[in-house]
Amino acid sequence: MIPSTARPSIVIISPEHCDHLLDEFGRYARDYELHCAPDAEQACQVMRSINADGGDVALIVSDSLLPDAEVADAFEQWRALEPNARRLVFTPWERFAETVPLLRTHLARSVFDASLLMPRGVRDEEFHTAVTELLSDWGNMVGAPVVANVLIIAEASDALGLALGDYLHRTGMPFKTVRPDAPRAKELLHSLPSEERRLPLVKAPQFGKPFSPSSVRELAAMFYGRPDQIESDEVADVVIVGAGPAGLAASVYASSEGLTTHCLESEAIGGQAGTSSMIRNYLGFPRGISGMRLAQRARAQALRFGTRFWTGWPATGISRADGHFIVHTDGGDMAARTVVVATGVTYRRLGVDEIEELVGKGVHYGAVTTAARELEGGHAVVVGGGNSAGQAAMHLARFAESVTIVVRREGLTETMSAYLVDEIEANPRIHVRGRAQVVGGGGDGRLEWITLASTRDDARERIPADGLFLLIGAAPHCDWLPDDIALDEHGFILTGAETPRSAWHDGTPPAALETTMPGVFAVGDTRSGSMKRVASAAGEGAGVVPLVHAHLDLHHR
Repeated sequence: MIPSTARPSIVIISPEHCDHLLDEFGRYARDYELHCAPDAEQACQVMRSINADGGDVALIVSDSLLPDAEVADAFEQWRALEPNARRLVFTPWERFAETVPLLRTHLARSVFDASLLMPRGVRDEEFHTAVTELLSDWGNMVGAPVVANVLIIAEASDALGLALGDYLHRTGMPFKTVRPDAPRAKELLHSLPSEERRLPLVKAPQFGKPFSPSSVRELAAMFYGRPDQIESDEVADVVIVGAGPAGLAASVYASSEGLTTHCLESEAIGGQAGTSSMIRNYLGFPRGISGMRLAQRARAQALRFGTRFWTGWPATGISRADGHFIVHTDGGDMAARTVVVATGVTYRRLGVDEIEELVGKGVHYGAVTTAARELEGGHAVVVGGGNSAGQAAMHLARFAESVTIVVRREGLTETMSAYLVDEIEANPRIHVRGRAQVVGGGGDGRLEWITLASTRDDARERIPADGLFLLIGAAPHCDWLPDDIALDEHGFILTGAETPRSAWHDGTPPAALETTMPGVFAVGDTRSGSMKRVASAAGEGAGVVPLVHAHLDLHHR
């Protein structure tokens, strides 16, 4: 999706308070066009006019009481006209008590994104914090123009080019992807020797000259260096393997308590949670927060306390030497007194050959947020019944004409949080196909259709699909671990009292999050019995630090 070059608009709807609100929103007038309408129908006319001129609506701000429509019905009309706009409802102070119960119900169904009291003209920064967060979310979602730090030159069908862009998006790095025939790309390519014109090509100020990465991990390593840059005699108090919510929480708490902390991540900081377009049930963020923003805030927190991050280098093993651990990577080894394994999980492969051949060409494992922008007016299919699948479907519905969620169960209620189920049921663009599975698909060079089979009678149906997002099951990242670390029958790490009795000492099991290798701990989704939720992973990451301290006090102090 390419946003208009004109200034985006903020549309305010209020029968009584337009003058006051236009004055209140005056601080945004430099970057946004401000419009005000007295009722729902005239707001529709304003939005149609903006659309006709090729403009975008970034934010819709409505009074909770309208003269010609219920506010929930009005927002449904406006969402049809402006599916990407963020939606805020305000209530004048005198109507607070009578309207809050109704608004609470609508907010739970995501009819709008935020509900606030009307500002009273006394620098209401709490109100404007919500407004700026919503505007920032809108700009991040639609790819609003930014001063790009990184330029990617890639063909539209290049799977690696898309993956590189998704990596940069997840890291919060401003970037722009251009096609090789664009004037800017032609100029750059012609300035290079012919042997250096391989696509995709990446240009960034910190790299010196453009280069052609062969993988996302190679690009990640360029940003953050190699583990062998660590002083050869340095032994960290803790090396944390994995920078998802669990690893990031462990990094923040370990380094804040004075432990020398290194965090190793194979790709983008944030892990699988970093791909979530909006997490609404994380404590302390009533308006929700994207996985990318949550990860980058946590990274900044950990950096402030002294954590050193190394990305692009997956761990390949753990061994013992000179009384401490060695975490091995292809970019060098890292010595540590303790290790926290927080490698999370990946989505299982579908195992359908014709689908696998189209990965990166309309088929994606995980919620590739940057791919959603290419689906405007198209048909998207999400396979999976967990929260990640629900969040992906909600995000895709802002761009695609239709989104189909395919699950093997009857529906979503057994596997997805209730708030997401309610949001999906309230969204007219999203449809759920229960008792079904993807068994085929194809297209001319990229995905155009998929075949669904009923799990009841194997009846087949071909449906159009411009994008297929596979979020099925969870496979742990444990194949690199030594045999001394016990796993359950599904390959997840056993800890504490769940470990085999042979690992217990004098009838006492390892510490709650400790593995069968003393001094090596496991947290988050990779641990057997974990809840597979962002908040619980972060809680385990924080909770492991006292256990690390106890081990260090017992063995190294």
